[in-house]
Amino acid sequence: MSSTTIIAEERVITPHEGAHLPGHFLSWGAIIAGAVCGAAISLLLFAFGSAIGLTAVSPWPHMGLSPVVLAVIAALWVAIVQVVGFGTAGYVAGRVRNSWRSVSPHEQRFRDGMHGFIAWALALLIGSAFAVSAAGNLIRGGAQAAAPIAAAGMVARQTPPAVTPADYGVDYLLRPGTAGAPVANSAVNLSELRPALMRIFADNLGAGSLPPRERAYLASLVSAQTGLAQADAEKRVDEAFAEAKNAETKARLAADKARKATALAAFLAAATLAVGCAAACAAAGVGGRHRDEQTELRLFGTARFW
Repeated sequence: MSSTTIIAEERVITPHEGAHLPGHFLSWGAIIAGAVCGAAISLLLFAFGSAIGLTAVSPWPHMGLSPVVLAVIAALWVAIVQVVGFGTAGYVAGRVRNSWRSVSPHEQRFRDGMHGFIAWALALLIGSAFAVSAAGNLIRGGAQAAAPIAAAGMVARQTPPAVTPADYGVDYLLRPGTAGAPVANSAVNLSELRPALMRIFADNLGAGSLPPRERAYLASLVSAQTGLAQADAEKRVDEAFAEAKNAETKARLAADKARKATALAAFLAAATLAVGCAAACAAAGVGGRHRDEQTELRLFGTARFW
């Protein structure tokens, strides 16, 4: 009778092999390191670009770059910063993470790219947090600086009126007919009439013309306030309404221009972020390949850690 003893072989798992155990598919240390490096590089490049941009503009007329050229250069620079910053985040995340030698090559490439994608997302969140914080500080500082001016303005004008397109027409409507012409009623009556006139103009600006009843009523008020004849008062009403209509058209054109510019900026931001995401994923794959091949990078013939 013989007995057999089975001795279990003790196997030491190296860090590179242990990384593929369940629960170790993500190297969060490498992801965080890549995101922080990418955010730092982006901040550095943005600061450098801001310095160059400030030297290219001038408050004096016909000096410095035009706004269109400056906007194009700024858009290109933002795209370059996105590619370089997020590419750095992806490369670092792919290069410094642990390797999985027991998985297939295509799985390694996918995991490297996924590390770059997560590093891109984390770097984007870090950059957004810095941007929101900086914007909040600017707004807070501007509010504190403007508080004394606003207080002085409130003392000088207890109820500052909001400027609307109808203001242009009403201001012209109540102007005296000729220099030195007597005004029939007092300023108190003018202040009481102004809200009613504003409502009449505001209600009919969208239609593009004044109803005959409102036109006759306004002409009678203008004649009483300015001393103009009825025919001249009606002409004044037509001219004032045309002024208000032109002001409304200019305001709508300015709003539409701002809308288009904002939409274009949003599309460009989304496009640059997408390009940055692709750069991060591709750079993570390159970093993973350099890690497995232990490639030594050189800059101007000199070995560098990057």
